[in-house]
Formats: sequence, structure tokens, C-alpha cells
Amino acid sequence: MRKANAYLLGIAMIGTSVLLTESCSKSTTTELLGNWTTAPDFGGDDRGEAVSFVIGDYAYIGTGTSNNKDKYNDLWRFSLATKYWESMTSMPAAAGNRNSAVAFVVGTKAYIGTGYDGANYLKDLWEFDPAGAAGGKWTQKADIPAVNGKDGRQEATAFSLNNMGYVTCGYNGSALLDLWQFNPNSGANGTWTQKASLGAKRYSAQCFIINGKAYVISGNSSGTVLKDLWMYNDATNQWTEMRKIFNFSSESYDDNYTTIPRYNGVAFTQGGKGYLTTGTNGSNISSTWEYDATADTWLEKTAFEGSSRASAIAFVLSDRGFVMTGLSGTAPLGNGMEWHPNDAKVDND
Repeated sequence: MRKANAYLLGIAMIGTSVLLTESCSKSTTTELLGNWTTAPDFGGDDRGEAVSFVIGDYAYIGTGTSNNKDKYNDLWRFSLATKYWESMTSMPAAAGNRNSAVAFVVGTKAYIGTGYDGANYLKDLWEFDPAGAAGGKWTQKADIPAVNGKDGRQEATAFSLNNMGYVTCGYNGSALLDLWQFNPNSGANGTWTQKASLGAKRYSAQCFIINGKAYVISGNSSGTVLKDLWMYNDATNQWTEMRKIFNFSSESYDDNYTTIPRYNGVAFTQGGKGYLTTGTNGSNISSTWEYDATADTWLEKTAFEGSSRASAIAFVLSDRGFVMTGLSGTAPLGNGMEWHPNDAKVDND
């Protein structure tokens, strides 16, 4: 499920663990590089299909579902300084509860919108200002426009570039490929402008940002897991398809790309590289892949070491990255891991 902030949206991670357990087994598997360490558990109810974003020194998690029936409108924040989760002001009653929404950040404010409330695909957008009041202030903004005469969507993808928010793809009874740009500084409630559509319909895709370009990878369309990667350049309003993410060529670089395609995974950027982990392709998968945008190639890294899951979230604070929450089958999760891409794997840390 999604997730977003230019954080998507400028998200990047590395560093030491925020939580070290007493002692670690030093027996390691060295074939793949990268290590996952235990992170502080999420402070709210266990859940999947939530959203996450980062503003300043704080990461936020909100909305989501615990069992596809109980849905949330709450918001929690975390900092490396305190290492605990603090409850913030929930979304207003008018916003209702939702899962499978999107979030992005523009400046010092975040935006949560779309999703599913158990009966309807949602089209609304809400601005969160952490400085607006104690616990933050919520303000409703302009709805995302209808597509093909249908309002709302869930399982969309969002990102931020150059002080604009973007929402693309999703599902509202069928898979979508349209792209909309949100300008929060235009008019009282912000305005939406339609931009170039992505090259193929999808929902539950993953997204990361490298060098000011947005990359949308894989996802689901009509029950098919897609094997493609697209780059969006906002300066030219163009999508460019990158190399396929399966053994497509006669060269050797893509021979082992078997486990890259997925949906409902997480993607993030760290140290100028894109990372993709968790998600579903037939069953939950834990493989982790690193993307080099200059070479347009992927390198397999150490698999996610927590329990396998889909519909998790990822965020980055001070170049330290975290993956947490999610669904293991129908069971909601509240634990998480921190990613160290250049460390050797250490078991049980």
C-alpha cells in the first residue's frame, strides 16, 4: 500500500540502530550485504495499510486498518531523540476513518488523502500543520478530481517534487494511470492540475525519489504483478520507462531479477540509492533490492529480517531508515526494523 512523502519525498536512511539488544550472534551469512536491526515498536494499535511521512525531526504514522474492518483516523509521531511514539491530533470526524490512503509533504505541512472507508473510495485531502496547534492542526483542502466520471480512489501512489504534491494511479473499481499535481499555494484550498499519465495502469505500486526524479515501480493491475519501472521528470512532465525488472535482456545484469516485482511493498531512498523490500507476489516476500539510478540496475541485498509482511510503511530520519507495521496474512503488525545497507548481516540483533 502506499505510501508517500516526498518522503517519499525525500526520504533516505542509514546509520546505527536506535535500539540495540543485549548481545548479537556473530554468525552471519555474507553472500548478501546489508543488515536489519530491531527498531522501537509502533506506539498505536498494530495495523497495515497506514501512511507515513516525515516533517523535520519527526516521523509520523496514521490511518490504516487492523483487520480490514477496524479503520483508523489517528496520527502518531516519533523522533530519534525520544525513541518513543507520541499521540497527535487525530484527523477530524468529518474525514472519517480510512485505510489505503496516500500522504505527501510540501514544505512544513503534510497532506493525507484518498483511501477507503469500508464503503467508499475517498477523494478528499487534508492538510496537517504540526505547528498549527498543540498536537497539530487539520484543514480540509480541495478534493482530487474525478477520473472517467468516478470519484475517489484507494491504493494510489504519492510523492513530492519541487514544492508540489503528486498523486497517481490507484483503484476505484478498475486500475488507474492518471497523474495529478497539487499546488497548496494556489487559492484558498490548493488546486489540482492533471499531468502526463503513467505508461500503464496499476495500484499498490511503490515509489522512491532519486536526484529530484520520482520512480514508480511494479504494482498490480487486474491481478497481474507488473514488471516495470517508470521515472517521472516534473520539469518536462514526462514519464520514461527504465529497464524491465525481470530477466528481459540477453545480458547478465538482470539474470537474478526474479524477486523484484511486487505490490504492497515499501520503497525509500538512502545514500542516493533506492531500496525496495517487503510486499506480495503470490505470497508475502522479504527480498530487498537496491537500485542504482545511474546504471539503471538492481543489486539484491539482505532480505528483510522481521516477519514477512505486506502493506507496511517506511520512513527515514537523519539518514536512518525504518520499515514497520504491516499485515502478515490478516494479522496486523506493530513491530519494525532499521536498515543498514552497507553492514554485514548479523543474526538476531
